[in-house]
Amino acid sequence: MKFREMITDKGTMIFGGRNAENNEELVSQVRDNEEVFHTSAIGSPFVNIKGRARKGDIKDAAIFCAAFSKDWKKNKSNVTVHRFKGKDVCKRFGMKTGTFEVKKIKKIKVIKKEIQEFLKRWEE
Repeated sequence: MKFREMITDKGTMIFGGRNAENNEELVSQVRDNEEVFHTSAIGSPFVNIKGRARKGDIKDAAIFCAAFSKDWKKNKSNVTVHRFKGKDVCKRFGMKTGTFEVKKIKKIKVIKKEIQEFLKRWEE
C-alpha cells in the first residue's frame, strides 16, 4: 500500500503519508483546489482529500491526520491540525525531505475522544 487510505461515509477518498519520503510523493500529486492537512507540530502525515470535499470530509480528514501524528502518539491529548489548499503548498530549495512551506492556514482542533473513537474503528 502506497499511502494510508480511508473512504469517508460519503464515499470520498482520503490519503495520508506514512513517512517523510511518502509525504513528498503525496504532496506532489495534490491538485491546486484539493484540501491538505498537517498537524501544527512536526512529525505528521500530510493528508489529502481527493477531489471535492463533501460535508463532514474536512473533520474526518483532520481526525485521520491527528491520529497518525507524533503529537498524538507522544501526548495522547487534543491535536491542532492545519488545513490548506494544494495551491498554498510549496517546496523551496534546500528544504528537508517531507518539509514544505504553507500559506493560508486554517486551524482545526481535534479532541482526544474523536481520535480515540477513530482509532477504535480503524483497528477493527
